[in-house]
Amino acid sequence: MAATVDGSNVPGATAGFASALAAGPVVLDGGLSTQLAAQGCDLSDALWSARLLLDDPEQVVAAHRAFFAAGAQVATSASYQASRAGFAGRGAGAATADRLLASSVELARQAAEEASAESGDGRSRWVAASVGPYGAVLADGSEYRGHYGLSAAELTAFHRPRLEVLAAAGPDVLAVETVPDLLEASVLAECVRGLGVPVWFSFGAADGRTRGGEPLAEAFALLADVPEVVAVGVNCCAPPEVSSAVRLAVEVTGRPAVAYPNSGEGWDATARDWAGPADFDAADAPRWVAAGARLVGGCCRVGSGRITELAAVLSG
Repeated sequence: MAATVDGSNVPGATAGFASALAAGPVVLDGGLSTQLAAQGCDLSDALWSARLLLDDPEQVVAAHRAFFAAGAQVATSASYQASRAGFAGRGAGAATADRLLASSVELARQAAEEASAESGDGRSRWVAASVGPYGAVLADGSEYRGHYGLSAAELTAFHRPRLEVLAAAGPDVLAVETVPDLLEASVLAECVRGLGVPVWFSFGAADGRTRGGEPLAEAFALLADVPEVVAVGVNCCAPPEVSSAVRLAVEVTGRPAVAYPNSGEGWDATARDWAGPADFDAADAPRWVAAGARLVGGCCRVGSGRITELAAVLSG
């Protein structure tokens, strides 16, 4: 099935974001936490990069600016691990947590506007509001396993309010990312309906399956009839997973694919560190594009230098 999207059937398609996918590959940013760590930020808190929404938002703006300077066209907000439950651990009530969630989009927009004004190049720069899985708020690596033992109703109660807050903050797209299993995917697919914002869905993947062990084809199929979804694919996986997953996503959904693998290293949740070889290579990106990827970037441990390489390869 050919990947087609022109944005005309996407509720609330913002400033042509969906249409831009038809024009060629759009360069995403890399791992926000990787850039923040390079800036000297301490991310050991359970809130991870979301802590800086509360404590040092200017660092978030600086990180987004670094990726734009590297050639990224999309800034992904610092909301992956942000939630009411997470901020409650820092003494923030629901209203304050919602304001912090919204601020993640505002900070990314600020960076986009500053980068555009400074460069004067007339390029479109987009804001993606990151929506991490429930496992991210647990800060124990659960997003790499899924199957939390929660019901669909419990997952809906967690996700729907944060999705509504992020959508209302005015991003160009919602980035529903690192989805680990079919149950959470099906819940999120229902939660994004009617929000009026384009959405991309990306799954964690290993050996052609979700992190929860189900076939990727079944996961992708859950998104095929959701009109808000403009791209489907994988993120935070090893780079060798990308080509086959992208090809499958396009075949199953008819949508363009999104692909932003990590460096190839594996996350050790016990040691809270990365281990193993790094094999992210920007030279692989043309193969991902040939397979149907139209949103291409990097995830954990892929810094601004790698995005510079990626942007150069794709522009060439």
